[in-house]
Amino acid sequence: MKKFKVGYTTGVYDMFHIGHLNILRRAKEQCDFLIVGVTTDELCYSRKQKYPIINQEERKAIVEAIRYVDKVVYQSDMEKVRPVKELGADAVFVGSDWKGTDAWNQYEKDFAEVGCTVVYLDHTDGISSTTLREKIQG
Repeated sequence: MKKFKVGYTTGVYDMFHIGHLNILRRAKEQCDFLIVGVTTDELCYSRKQKYPIINQEERKAIVEAIRYVDKVVYQSDMEKVRPVKELGADAVFVGSDWKGTDAWNQYEKDFAEVGCTVVYLDHTDGISSTTLREKIQG
């Protein structure tokens, strides 16, 4: 079943939920070694103008404890190809909601040049850290 040697995926993983677990499990099913990039607090703020509820050290510790994850690194910028090359990834796993977008069509080409395949994984409907945040805040 496992198709790839080293897989890589990234995310904020704020308020860890079943959608996060599903992505990590599906990614691990397709690779021997799964590396997860946890978005730093600063990068999250620069992209979304809000900090995560859970700080980056705690989010990293939570992701490290997941049995599907072999290694956790911080994602401190939006550069995609450099970490793939540095980590030796031959697959990048990303949510299917990105498939067909201009950005990811370009990433597919960029990754192919360094021997890496993009694998789109189904999104778990009805759950996100944003919806959890909205429920908590009323």
